[in-house]
Amino acid sequence: MQKFDSIRPYYDTEVNEGILSCLNHPMMKAIMNFTFPDVADEIWMNQLKRTHSIRDFQCNFIYQSVQKVLEKSSEGLTTSGFETLEKNTSYLFISNHRDIILDTSLLNVALFDHGLVMTASAIGDNLVQKSFLKTLSKLNRNFLVQRGLSPRELLDSSKLLSEYIGQLLLRENRSVWIAQREGRTKDGNDATHSGVLKMLAMGSEEANLMDYFKKIKIVPVSISYEYDPTDALKMPQLIAEARNEIYIKEKNEDFITLLSGIIGQKKHIHIHVGAVLNTELDTVAAEFDNNNKQIQALAQVIDDSILKRYRLWPTNYIAYDLLHNTQDYKNHYSENEKSLFERRLEMKIDESNPQMLESFLAMYANPVVNKSKYENAI
Repeated sequence: MQKFDSIRPYYDTEVNEGILSCLNHPMMKAIMNFTFPDVADEIWMNQLKRTHSIRDFQCNFIYQSVQKVLEKSSEGLTTSGFETLEKNTSYLFISNHRDIILDTSLLNVALFDHGLVMTASAIGDNLVQKSFLKTLSKLNRNFLVQRGLSPRELLDSSKLLSEYIGQLLLRENRSVWIAQREGRTKDGNDATHSGVLKMLAMGSEEANLMDYFKKIKIVPVSISYEYDPTDALKMPQLIAEARNEIYIKEKNEDFITLLSGIIGQKKHIHIHVGAVLNTELDTVAAEFDNNNKQIQALAQVIDDSILKRYRLWPTNYIAYDLLHNTQDYKNHYSENEKSLFERRLEMKIDESNPQMLESFLAMYANPVVNKSKYENAI
């Protein structure tokens, strides 16, 4: 399995060495002091030194860290759909993507709480340029998606990634999390990019592509944050795109966004996992006779599942009414909730900039528009 060494997480035999390599790093101390504020450093350090598996690291440390994040920066995580999944079974979770770290971390908390197989999770290699972050990601069962490649390199990388995901799902009985698109959704319009599905399809040895997608058990995931903790940080890129300008990230922008997502206020969070796609794939196979059309149809099936079960919050309805100068959804929020949202607007953005104001409101309002396309979904 050496062919996967450039992208895979640690094997359990490598975990302890990885931990020891970053045990004294100031960021490890910061994470542990945040997670265990009343525990002396030598206690968590000694327990880390005795940790020899990813599962132990995730359950004893990362799970506790995420619980502390929820306690400090949210009003709680709720879930639905997990009771339909089977224990000791691997699934390919294809999720809408709003936060760099939390989307997959919260899913794994929910999987652990329901006694289900936790995931190996895709992460862009641009996010783990710092050696400590790369080590931490490998300890947390992340595998790397290589970015910024030439067309030829991208093809080779996609083949390797697809083969590795198939290896995890079909041979190691390890669930996998992957975002429905490259990069986070910044405008509130969650949509599955066909390139993600084409990459996955490279691992197929089936005569019928939909048979392969049935075999890897696709589960669409909808994750909804009442407040996006990185909403204001997304504004420069949205405005650049609105002006048809090329957006160039600032140095350390990804790292700042990563931290802001973790510590920023989120209020309520909901994760829904859909049913495993099965009969839908039979329908796609029956209706379309070439792979490209099948992949486009499958992307729509995933979108339908994610958008139908996306949890709308008062913030979404408020933003819609403010953006369109209506009171269409006034029964979905209180005056106090509206005042709090308007206060957030004042604090986060320059309301005298009409483009910025429109982009900020649309980010929260677009899920209302998207969900309204489905009968009885709102």
